[in-house]
Amino acid sequence: MSKNVLIVDDSLYMRKIIKDFMESYGYVVIGQATNGEEAIDMAFELMPDLITLDNILPDMIGTDILKVYKDEGLPSKVIMISAVGQESVMNEGLSLGAIDYLIKPFTNEQLFEAVTKV
Repeated sequence: MSKNVLIVDDSLYMRKIIKDFMESYGYVVIGQATNGEEAIDMAFELMPDLITLDNILPDMIGTDILKVYKDEGLPSKVIMISAVGQESVMNEGLSLGAIDYLIKPFTNEQLFEAVTKV
């Protein structure tokens, strides 16, 4: 069974890296969002199995998006990815239901480990 993925990141470069990685492991990227509003709309419209969620977006932060997902009962699994590696931010993301929290720059091995947790 293929897993559907929504990639949320305002950086085209990061979206491409994540997309290429996911597709190389047989995942299907069904959407790419560049801001929080798109991340919320697309998640509920597409119902992906997995969402990679950047924490710093132009219009909102990832943990606020996670709160919406959690409050609205979105079943998707979420891996947070951010350049912000503060422990308090990481803990907040994990406490809101993120499966893992990767710090940019990350390796393919780190992304693979996070994805296999899902």
